[in-house]
Amino acid sequence: MNNSSNSDFRTVRGYQLASQQDGQLLTPALEDYLEMAYRLYLENHYLRVGQLSELLNVKPSSASKMISKLATLGYLKYDRYEVILLTEQGQKMGEYLLERHRTIETFLNILGSSNALEETELIEHTLSPSTVLDIDLLNRFFQEHTEIQKQFIDYQKKSRIDLNKEEQN
Repeated sequence: MNNSSNSDFRTVRGYQLASQQDGQLLTPALEDYLEMAYRLYLENHYLRVGQLSELLNVKPSSASKMISKLATLGYLKYDRYEVILLTEQGQKMGEYLLERHRTIETFLNILGSSNALEETELIEHTLSPSTVLDIDLLNRFFQEHTEIQKQFIDYQKKSRIDLNKEEQN
């Protein structure tokens, strides 16, 4: 077993609440909104509530509430009926969130995930920046050492075949 004691264990929600108490103010939902806002910002240098709600498949009223929260936190400049702009803080955080997303999705694609986008959305909010950095380094390692990546994929295929044979017996 590892060095963690049972008193260190929390539920997922418990870890989220502890992070918020430690000053990490963005919830997973706020992160999703800010990441999408940053994607739109890269295309147009501004965004609108309707665009954001459409891309996130939410009602405009829900998007407005989240935009308002992000503006209060200093990530967006928001005028109720005008364009929405990212602040410098919003651009920096948005860039990190998008890179984190791309890093996790790339990793899951290397692993052969059948639904890397959905899995990325489910896990990206739970990883620490240092873990994301390590995954990015592993992705880069595989990109620079394609022969090792191929060895891994071959090993993965063989292992799955062996596991299937064991399950059939």
